[in-house]
Amino acid sequence: MNGTDRVNGVDVGLAVVFALGIAFTAYSLSVSWGGVSWLFNGVVGAVVCGLALLRRRWREKAAFAGLAVTAAAIGTAHFTDLPQEPGPITVLALAVLTGTVVRISPPRQACAVAAGGALVAAGTWLWASAAVPVWTTAGWACAVAFGWSRRYLADRARATAEKVRQDERLELARELHDIVAHHLTGILLQAQAAQLVARRDPERAAGALAGIEAAGSEALNAMRRTVGLLRDTGDAPPTSPGPERLSTLVERFNRQGPPARLTEPDDTDDWPQEVSSTVYRIVQEALTNVARHAPQARSVTVEVGRACEEITIEVTDDASPRPSRSRQRSGYGLIGMRERVERLGGTLEAGPLPDAGWSVRAALPLSSEHPE
Repeated sequence: MNGTDRVNGVDVGLAVVFALGIAFTAYSLSVSWGGVSWLFNGVVGAVVCGLALLRRRWREKAAFAGLAVTAAAIGTAHFTDLPQEPGPITVLALAVLTGTVVRISPPRQACAVAAGGALVAAGTWLWASAAVPVWTTAGWACAVAFGWSRRYLADRARATAEKVRQDERLELARELHDIVAHHLTGILLQAQAAQLVARRDPERAAGALAGIEAAGSEALNAMRRTVGLLRDTGDAPPTSPGPERLSTLVERFNRQGPPARLTEPDDTDDWPQEVSSTVYRIVQEALTNVARHAPQARSVTVEVGRACEEITIEVTDDASPRPSRSRQRSGYGLIGMRERVERLGGTLEAGPLPDAGWSVRAALPLSSEHPE
């Protein structure tokens, strides 16, 4: 089920609740007040509920219109012989409108709608009686509290993601420094060797210069790919792979977590540095998630392989399924890893296995061509 389906499901559910509420209120008023006393309440409720169902398209306009209709209904009911307004279903629709605006809209519009709701609630205390002011105020308070709490959580998540993004950019800058230093050192050594060759055997100088050209081209491609990561990095937490190998990482994990078994090819030293560091980061993030969220796992398998010009990584554990932790195990780290892998032209997937356990799978091209 995608996001649109969920949204439509919520709106359909609200529409059903609104229709049933309006019908029940109309029946109750017809029994207690008699005649067509229910008609005014039903029309007001239908209008405000309709606006609530249109909140995704005209968020602030629908909220202000709902508040205006409700305020007019409160005054009309006060000065005429009609049931007091707003009814419970109108209050529910207003709560939906207010909560949505407070949660999503810019601060100025959110505060204006919240203040408008407070004025409407205050009007019921002046012009209504019995339970009407109580449920109107309670509906407004719940809507504002819900909207602001969701807004706070979203703002905190964005702030956390931004901090992690900045940390990752600093880490990538360090990696870029290491890559440049490594390749320039190699070019410098080859240039010095070429000078010696040119003095002793000028005919062999062309081959040395070709080697320098190839090394320079490799360095340029590596820097271009790393700068691409730095330009559009993800949300991964900062951790430098340094000179450590995957085997050392797995050994350290074994000292504090479930037994982990590593399988990797023998030619890892020939991989581009940005690919090697990304492989390391993927395995590290996956093992960190196991240690944090699946301590009950009995074993972990880390498989790194090479098929033609593609590197594959898979980290799996056999922990029993725990749905409550599924969301935790796909947090900022794996989101950042996915974006980083995609910037290198690869793919990354993470999710529960059919029977039990969790799997992180990734594929990285060895080609030095960086997708722009």
